[in-house]
Amino acid sequence: MKFSEAWLREWVDPAVTTRELADQLSMAGLEVDSVESVAAVFDGVVVGEVLSREQHPDADKLSVCRVNVGGGEPLQIVCGAKNVAAGMRVPVATVGALLPGDFKIRKAKLRGVESSGMICSASELGLAESSDGIMPLPEDAPVGEDFRHFLRLEDSAIDVDLTPDRGDCLGIAGIAREVGVINRCQVTPPAIDAVEAAIDDRVEVDLEADEACPRYLCRVVRDVDVNAQTPLWMQERLRRSDIRSLGPVVDVTNYVLLELGQPMHGFDLARISERIRVRMAMAGEKLILIGGQEVDLDAETLVIADADRPLALAGIMGGDDSAVNETTRHILLESAFFAPTAISGKARSYGLHTDSSHRFERGVDPQLQTKAMERATALLVEITGGRPGPIVEACNEQRIEPRPLIGLRAERINKVLGVEIDDDEVSDILDRLEMAVNRTERGWRVRAPSSRFDIAIEEDLIEEIGRIYGYTRIPAHRGHSAMEMRERPEVDFDLNRARMLLVGRDYQEVITYSFVSPEIEALIDPGKSGIRLANPISADMSVMRTSIWPGLLQTARYNQSRQQPRVRIFETGLCFFREDGKITQEPVLAGLVSGDRYPEQWGGASRAADFYDLKADVEALLSLNGRRRGFAFAPAEHAALHPGQSAAISLAGENIGLIGMLHPQIEKTLDLTGPAFVFEIKLEKLAQGRLPSFETLSKFPSIRRDIAIVVDQSVTFESIRNLIRDQSGKIVTDIILFDVYTGENIDSGRKSLALGLILQEKSHTLTDKEVEDVVAKVLNRLAEDLGAKLRD
Repeated sequence: MKFSEAWLREWVDPAVTTRELADQLSMAGLEVDSVESVAAVFDGVVVGEVLSREQHPDADKLSVCRVNVGGGEPLQIVCGAKNVAAGMRVPVATVGALLPGDFKIRKAKLRGVESSGMICSASELGLAESSDGIMPLPEDAPVGEDFRHFLRLEDSAIDVDLTPDRGDCLGIAGIAREVGVINRCQVTPPAIDAVEAAIDDRVEVDLEADEACPRYLCRVVRDVDVNAQTPLWMQERLRRSDIRSLGPVVDVTNYVLLELGQPMHGFDLARISERIRVRMAMAGEKLILIGGQEVDLDAETLVIADADRPLALAGIMGGDDSAVNETTRHILLESAFFAPTAISGKARSYGLHTDSSHRFERGVDPQLQTKAMERATALLVEITGGRPGPIVEACNEQRIEPRPLIGLRAERINKVLGVEIDDDEVSDILDRLEMAVNRTERGWRVRAPSSRFDIAIEEDLIEEIGRIYGYTRIPAHRGHSAMEMRERPEVDFDLNRARMLLVGRDYQEVITYSFVSPEIEALIDPGKSGIRLANPISADMSVMRTSIWPGLLQTARYNQSRQQPRVRIFETGLCFFREDGKITQEPVLAGLVSGDRYPEQWGGASRAADFYDLKADVEALLSLNGRRRGFAFAPAEHAALHPGQSAAISLAGENIGLIGMLHPQIEKTLDLTGPAFVFEIKLEKLAQGRLPSFETLSKFPSIRRDIAIVVDQSVTFESIRNLIRDQSGKIVTDIILFDVYTGENIDSGRKSLALGLILQEKSHTLTDKEVEDVVAKVLNRLAEDLGAKLRD
């Protein structure tokens, strides 16, 4: 929540600086995200009065104004705004003034007419993103007064990031209460008196869903002027809270929301049929929301309806058909308490998040509605005129759960906080927090105020005492615990080593969301049905991932679109599956490579990374558990991979992962720049490794024999290597593939492989006959099993 410090200090004004106030709030559990000035730096701007306005002699879109700035002769200023008029009070930048962006005002001639200053718009003063014309000021604005002083711009906007349990602080009233408690200051809220009914008009309310809405108030206000100007002081308070002024009715309801924390809504009374019905939506109903979005309502959604149709999503957003517009003359104000469980997740299910839903999901004080209605009515009548009717209330008090009576023990406070706090100080803290407190023999019986949904057990009260007492006053003690050294099998796959290995090979670790869009999930892993979230953050993050590839591909696209063509990233995380009605999760390590193999440098020509570059990185990973020879790569197909450049990774015959080039069609769909190569490995399958063992080096020389064989294109080097090892035993210590050739003198569908066989014995020096016998047996076996021929 963002609010004006000056507004807060009208409620409670402790003798602390802005920084000290922010620190106090953070230490009390209301974390301050930022403190910033409410206006850009400028000076030399004063309140002026436009005495006259005449058309510029040589420009249709310019006018020449005489402006009184409170001293000496009126200034002649050329102005291009359409809304400037005689009699207006406006901000005037005098000659020498410095505006945001280091823009200095000087005397100038515009189309031959001298101009001694500038009549300013809100955007030119840094008070708005854009403006349609100059900024009008109230008629009683004192001419000649410094504009910053007039608007009290020496103020700070404090942005507080509240945890979900502190919905009571989503208003100036709640923040002021906290500041008052912390500083032992008196809180002085504005007087809110009951507004007498001037007419007897009323709209009856049927509370059909009283569990979801135990209290609903409404009030008719007739003959309002919806085109009246919202007072500048209210517009400024809204602006400093990042809320735009949208007209007096909406501004008043937004103001009460910020001030008291009670969301409200205004309906166009003429568009309501007969009565208000607070009910659950019916199957097949639709509603067009403010802004034009049409939603299909489900039966679990609470709506505000009239006799004919739904008017609004309760606690979330009003409907377009019943919204207040420039022709509205009579309105119906709404102030209600909606149960958090009835609103929670509903806004997100429709792809929405509003200030109203944000508050109702966290809990609004169920006793606040009448006060908010009186406050809004008084402000609305003051600004727009109008004649209010009586408040109509429909309520089922039995559905409003009272705050529980909690036992609090003095010894428990000391044990949990680790510090002894005097009983009188505990009582004082609870009293200042507006708790109902009764002393008992062992401590206190406490009931939290109706606004504090977060206080339900003894530890909640202790937390309140601790934060108000002050965490900095609680001494630090070293904890005492028994240390247990747990055994860790030496052969286990070490994920941290794997991370460091990839970082050493120029990868960067990323962390992506575990939930992705259903579209990209279906694109990457169409064979599996992702688990849908009941309350997703957004429609683009509504499915639990079954692969890490979607997150890596989106990260690659994000970097490529920001002129980072070389991407080497990896991630370790969980993937989620539904099997036999149960949700399972599987730890996975995945990576992606795109762009050049090496960064641009002078030592060699650049080359794009390919399948074998990634395969080398994966082989290095698989070697970490000492079982490199147990892994195999075999051609495989996957919907997300190029059919000619993809392989399954297996260990002892069991599939443990995939590697390959992203399918060109998916690459095009995701708007990636150039080919991307990906891998994914199931970590649980790597858990059991093998300890390395020492073998004595042979005292006898090794012998190398090179052979070139011709085999079918489908024959893999892996199968050739395994066959040679099986046939030759330990005498062949290494097999090197040093050339692959297809082309002239090689039949179509065949390829030539050049192999280097390293032969060595530990007991004696090999003779030529022994070597030739081994090579001959190998060639015969290759011919029999794989159809290999010795190349001429």
